[in-house]
Amino acid sequence: MKLTKEELILQYNVPAPRYTSYPTVPCWEPQTPEQFQWMQVVERTFQETNAEKGISLYIHLPFCESLCTYCGCNTRITRNHGVELGYLEAVLKEWAIYLQSFGEIPIIRELHLGGGTPTFFSPENLSLLIEGIFRNASIHPEHEFSFEGHPNNTTTSHLQVLYDLGFRRVSFGIQDFDKKVQRTINRIQPFENVQRVTEAARKIGYASVNFDLIYGLPFQTLASIEDTINKVALLMPDRIAFYSYAHVPWIKPGQRSYTEKDLPDDVKKRALYELGLEKFKALGYADIGMDHFALPGDALHLAMLNKSLHRNFMGYTTCQTDLLLGLGTSSISDAKYAYLQNHKKVEDFKNSISDGHLAIHKGHFLSEEDLLIKECILSIICRGEVLWTPQLKEVLPFESHYQLLQMEQEGLIIVSAKSLQVTELGKAFVRNICMVFDRRHQEMNYHKEQVFSKAI
Repeated sequence: MKLTKEELILQYNVPAPRYTSYPTVPCWEPQTPEQFQWMQVVERTFQETNAEKGISLYIHLPFCESLCTYCGCNTRITRNHGVELGYLEAVLKEWAIYLQSFGEIPIIRELHLGGGTPTFFSPENLSLLIEGIFRNASIHPEHEFSFEGHPNNTTTSHLQVLYDLGFRRVSFGIQDFDKKVQRTINRIQPFENVQRVTEAARKIGYASVNFDLIYGLPFQTLASIEDTINKVALLMPDRIAFYSYAHVPWIKPGQRSYTEKDLPDDVKKRALYELGLEKFKALGYADIGMDHFALPGDALHLAMLNKSLHRNFMGYTTCQTDLLLGLGTSSISDAKYAYLQNHKKVEDFKNSISDGHLAIHKGHFLSEEDLLIKECILSIICRGEVLWTPQLKEVLPFESHYQLLQMEQEGLIIVSAKSLQVTELGKAFVRNICMVFDRRHQEMNYHKEQVFSKAI
């Protein structure tokens, strides 16, 4: 007998990775790589792909003027804007270290400013940063540049300066419009501010505006989520990310300002998502997968239709680059055959760069098996299917065959001799499906310490 959706939620609502990489960061090998080892992999990937695909850059700008207690990002809270220039100088020095190793001009295909709050920085300083990045690089003719903006402090000047530098996509962190929820998570932003900045972006000419929303926040109800989405509908952003709140107070102490009693339970939380899904579809949004939605005709939607979606540490993207360099504190780089994460503290990052070497916190070199599973998980997340190969079947643990059979009986997947396909029902459990192939997650013992947020 098939389980109901509520029973499936109870069964599969276990800690699970979000799979912006494989292996996921907690599963990386414990050894810290030497800089020369990392640079060898970067140079190899750069030579293989720069001319054809270009490269991606992620720049982490960690400063925020106040702490949003729900946030799981790496941030530094300060109202001292005197920190801006020193930090940006360190980022540009880090970029210079990579430039010295390339041997040819890098072609920038994708660039994203994340945080923190990128619009904490003045428009003039953001211009200084981007012009410094571009000085010894060329721009891919089909580039995609984007940034994250806080509706309360993103000015028309921010939007215009970045637009003039080639940015055409902007993402605003909304989370929720309910006043009680906003007070609880310390994220007060009136609808009028969101409307102002959205209309300003469109007037300037931005091709895509994204809203980040979160379900599962403290004191959220079906009525409050419906009201939030009704307000979103007045502005109709091109894309919506409807994320599941990750309650990890053992990692982010700010989340201890409220308790689990203030959060919707598993079934109620899923009901919030189902309501959002229903309303987004009624508004005409396409379900891209992993909590992402886009209007028909948006580049993300088109990439889903033609099965060219890609996923990396920045989330879903239409850019199929193999080299992603993360600049700034806590940033993560993906050089196809290896990963690297920078120091998480601003001071440690700046000191390392000042000494003339990369700010290496940890890294991981992918084995042949890692590369195989990485492609498998990417295929499931981006295309909703994976083709069976003898190599993939060989690395699949014995117990995983039983798990897949159970998932097929539950209606989450369809398994044939040639492929595995995720069903409509299975989309809600895609993180669980990926876990079946995640050997490193299975081999590690997480019973002593919870590492990931829950899947649902």
